[in-house]
Amino acid sequence: MKSTTGRQAKRLSRLVAALMLTASQLAAQETTVSLTADEALSAALANNRGLKIAALDESAASARYKETEAVFLPQAGLSYTAASTNLPLNAFGFKLQQKTIGSADFDPAHLNHPGGTPNFMTAFEVQQPLINMDQLYQRKGASMQIQIYRLKSLRTREEVVFETRKAYLQLQLSHRELKVMEDALSTAIALYQYTNDRVSQGMLSKADALNVQVQVKNIESRLADAKTQIKNASDYLGFLMGRSPGPVYMTDTAAPQNSAAIPSGAALPENRADLSALRKTIEASELMIRSSKMSALPRLNAFGSYQLNDSRMLGFGAGGYLAGIRLSWDLFKGNSIRSRNATLLVEKNRLTEEYARYKEQSAMELNATRRYLDDAALRIDRQQTAVASAAEAWRILRDRYEQGLSGSTDVLLAQTQLSQQKLALARAIFDRDVTASYVEFLTTSSSEK
Repeated sequence: MKSTTGRQAKRLSRLVAALMLTASQLAAQETTVSLTADEALSAALANNRGLKIAALDESAASARYKETEAVFLPQAGLSYTAASTNLPLNAFGFKLQQKTIGSADFDPAHLNHPGGTPNFMTAFEVQQPLINMDQLYQRKGASMQIQIYRLKSLRTREEVVFETRKAYLQLQLSHRELKVMEDALSTAIALYQYTNDRVSQGMLSKADALNVQVQVKNIESRLADAKTQIKNASDYLGFLMGRSPGPVYMTDTAAPQNSAAIPSGAALPENRADLSALRKTIEASELMIRSSKMSALPRLNAFGSYQLNDSRMLGFGAGGYLAGIRLSWDLFKGNSIRSRNATLLVEKNRLTEEYARYKEQSAMELNATRRYLDDAALRIDRQQTAVASAAEAWRILRDRYEQGLSGSTDVLLAQTQLSQQKLALARAIFDRDVTASYVEFLTTSSSEK
């Protein structure tokens, strides 16, 4: 029996040595990078793709606004037209434009049966908008869109800040959990070695050694899960920072992070970026309604053209101009304007209700998050007490076990309970820090521009 137990101890020792060697080899293959919270935040603000997309949306809104400058600026065009006809009216008109009419051209036979008459016309045309009220309000709406996308970009930035802080805290939590598992594994291996020595001496049964061996295996499995979680958390943090996956990031500290200033009592700000963007969207819809109504009013535009006509290709013989002002008024368009106004009004009312619902939902979410923050603080106090109690229980049972006054099952349960309480404390601290950051995210104010 003693020789069998001794062989098992040797096999376990070799297994532990092999695991440690494998772990060291994997660690050597992996790229580890030390990263502080400020460095992660700076990298995310500089390279996050979500922020880049938001900036592009803002640039697109500015470009669309520039398109509306057509309501003020003239439009000019240059054309060259080559044509030939034997239609009496057109043939006579071509000659008039070319200023080549002679007395022979009034011969009735020639007027009624002209031959093929060519005309090469070079035209320069200009249109100048004067009064188009519907387009003026469209321009104001486009200007409002720039403000909306600027506010959306600002809110995206605030969201990236929160997500990066949360991801960094998650990585800290994963490292803390790994440390708890490593300490638990070290304790379990020491306990197994002690138990195995006592089995060899005939002071404990083989079942005690097997129980501790099962504990070692379970902790090794949880240790592997903790390492995987660190890799996943590192990849997500790298994604937020715009970096390729692969490196394992080491946080600036493995100790619990205490929030310097946990916000409390702050109300939901009216000028929060997303709320301001929704209000601007409602204002933009009002401008679209006014633009639609103004489309029923008369429009006043100026136009002018200068033409060069010749019977030869690339000839620029006779020149003349045409200029004027056009007043146009759509008196009836099949109720399309009225129907469009009704549709836009419904959309505006929907936006108003959506804004009210979103604001109420945000206020409710802020109140709930504050309660979670208070609960997290209480849970930390309780878990700190629980960890101290579990550590003392583990110490007492370990001493009793070494004195032969307690079984292996009791000491293993005490060790498991201690590890669970340490993990629960780490998660409670993580919940407190993340919730505090979320309260800050929900109460961030911004200046409307």
